Amino acid sequence: MRALICSLCLLLSPAALAANSLLITLHGDPAPGALLLADVVPGTQVWLDDTPLRVSPAGKVPFGFGRDAEGEVTLRLKHGTREETVRVPLSPREWNIQRIEGVPQRTVDPPPPAVLARIRAEAALVRKARETDSALDFFAGGFIWPLTGRISGVYGSQRVYNGVPGSPHLGLDIAAPTGTPVVAPAAGVVTLVHDDMFYSGGTLIIDHGYGVSTTFIHLSEILVKEGDAVTQGQDVARVGATGRATGAHLDWRINWFQERLDPATVVGPMPSR
Repeated sequence: MRALICSLCLLLSPAALAANSLLITLHGDPAPGALLLADVVPGTQVWLDDTPLRVSPAGKVPFGFGRDAEGEVTLRLKHGTREETVRVPLSPREWNIQRIEGVPQRTVDPPPPAVLARIRAEAALVRKARETDSALDFFAGGFIWPLTGRISGVYGSQRVYNGVPGSPHLGLDIAAPTGTPVVAPAAGVVTLVHDDMFYSGGTLIIDHGYGVSTTFIHLSEILVKEGDAVTQGQDVARVGATGRATGAHLDWRINWFQERLDPATVVGPMPSR
């Protein structure tokens, strides 16, 4: 006798997630730059389109969408003989254009070969850190702001440095004086510490598990070392103006593997000081 396959195709909405669905809840607003967290029945296999997603023993599944994502994606779920398909439409976003003057011209002009080799080597270190696929589940505990201050730059905006168009900005900038403490937005393990990268200056990456990591750049001081376990709210660094920066601020980034996401999608409004 053929196994009974329950196939369900849903357009994502609160009403669409039936009580007996393999997808229990989906946290977050599906849009470019968003980090989403799905709660599924433990033991469920999940695919994002054709990409298998790692599911925690508790049924937590993080995934995200880069700045240029658009249209609709599909979540496929399977648990024993049951299968479901959930369509997830992405809400479009508009991006700001910012003109930044006064950055060191050496960081705008095409770099000489020796500097280009350094940039590529540093980029490889960052990629390797973001590839970490640990079994930590701190991503599921929520995030807090790493510091409070004026938001001086937003995710997705394209910056024009000294009149030269640059790549879109893929972080969230918070202006604060040099030396201001930066705390871990979630618990995790430090996977990268670098005091002086060409573009990002003092750079720190913390792994929160299942491909979710946070990055902090332009730091004046890093208070932890690679391999350290950190707790949410722990001081991990200090604000600076190192690398390509016109003033003291924290550039905070969040990643799902190589997808660079918008930190604003994982926290609420900036706390009042």
